[in-house]
Amino acid sequence: MGKYGEIQEDFYTERSRILDALAQEENRHMVLRLIGALAFRTHCPQCGYIQEALGRKFTDIDFASYPIYFKDIVRLFVELGYREDKAVTQLFSESRLLFHDHTYDRHIDIFFNKLDFCHPIHFVGRLEVESLTLPLAELLLEKMQIFKINEKDLIDTIMLLREHSIGDTDDEVINATVIARTLANDWGFWRTVTGNLKLLDEMLDRYTSLTDEDRQAVRQRIHQLQDYIDAQPKTLRWKVRSNVGERVKWYKDVEELMHR
Repeated sequence: MGKYGEIQEDFYTERSRILDALAQEENRHMVLRLIGALAFRTHCPQCGYIQEALGRKFTDIDFASYPIYFKDIVRLFVELGYREDKAVTQLFSESRLLFHDHTYDRHIDIFFNKLDFCHPIHFVGRLEVESLTLPLAELLLEKMQIFKINEKDLIDTIMLLREHSIGDTDDEVINATVIARTLANDWGFWRTVTGNLKLLDEMLDRYTSLTDEDRQAVRQRIHQLQDYIDAQPKTLRWKVRSNVGERVKWYKDVEELMHR
């Protein structure tokens, strides 16, 4: 048994064990925030039933942090009973860490400073906004930046939009100003996100487990978010790239390193 007990099979119980360890005096200085499906579930206590009703399964537990905490994070997860993937550490240096749970055949990814898959999501200075997870704006972008978006990403986004309103703060609100400003400087990112929002709007009626009230609330918030995005003045960089449009590929094809 490790310093903080044994690894738990249930994802949510294991999430709580890790967060409890982070709350201990020797670890409180670390900035380590949940991302991915468990972050969505953590931030949506009232609407967690949507993941369950739509068959969303957890696969891994992932975090965002800063390189300054690299050594402390390695120490913590070893004490939690995980094994560092030293090959990944050597390959990615201080941009990513990977830990394995060989008991239940799953892993934990730690991403430093940004997520960079189809489009980059920078979170330097933003991790301090929340105590447990990425801010809501970045959580939404984490899913909407995926060019070939899949059902589990749509389900997580539906749940997030069902529980949280759209606004211009980070206080339990999806900060649409942050999202709109990010997209106003990157036409490719804008193209992917707005395309996925449109797809999500179209897909809502296919989820028969959702109530009419669920669909109405989510659809209204999709449209509100789109209004923010449309109203934000676009940069010269965005305008120049928009003239090229889809004649040139606007997203990256990436290996599925993170099981969202």
